[in-house]
Amino acid sequence: MMSWRDVHDYSDFLAANTGPAETATPMRFAHIVRLNGQGARETVPMRWGFMGLRAKNPSGPPEHVHARSETLDERPTFRAAFANARGLLVVKTFNEGKEIAPRKTEQHTITPRDGKPIGIAVLWERWEHPEQGELLTFVMVTTPANRLISSITDRMPAVLAPEHWAKWLGEEPATPAELKALLQPFEGDWNMEAQSRPPKPKPAKPGRQTELF
Repeated sequence: MMSWRDVHDYSDFLAANTGPAETATPMRFAHIVRLNGQGARETVPMRWGFMGLRAKNPSGPPEHVHARSETLDERPTFRAAFANARGLLVVKTFNEGKEIAPRKTEQHTITPRDGKPIGIAVLWERWEHPEQGELLTFVMVTTPANRLISSITDRMPAVLAPEHWAKWLGEEPATPAELKALLQPFEGDWNMEAQSRPPKPKPAKPGRQTELF
């Protein structure tokens, strides 16, 4: 797990208050790294999941929690965010689940052997409602699974090498094609530990629910 002080110390982001390590799951808030209006990095709390244009209540289930790397520049839902609102979710481990029985899931925790943080590509947007106010939300970008993770699932988070963070955030110029080229299955030197867990309630909208730590 990783405190936000760890994020700041490692990545030279804006200072964040020291606190307990956080768990990011859909419908919960997590700190997202983005560029502010002056082009400087900042960490901003956002809720995981795009609400959708028809949403009238921010407490409702999200319409999207993931964006496939192959089509995020084509789908109207993600196209604007891909062009102008890219960010990073910086974590220390992430989970992938494998269904081993109809009501039993085996969770696999993936941890870098060198202990360095993982930067996952996200897209963010501002949901606004004339009566409910506004809410910053994000979706996690996914890629096809790498060799390690393909043994349990066919998709994985879009992990970016640290040298690519600046380009993804927009600190360095890049064409859409160059940005998409960054979104490849990441073959990291990772340890994967399996642990069976009780079944979780099904999400309101079907889809792969990845838990990040």
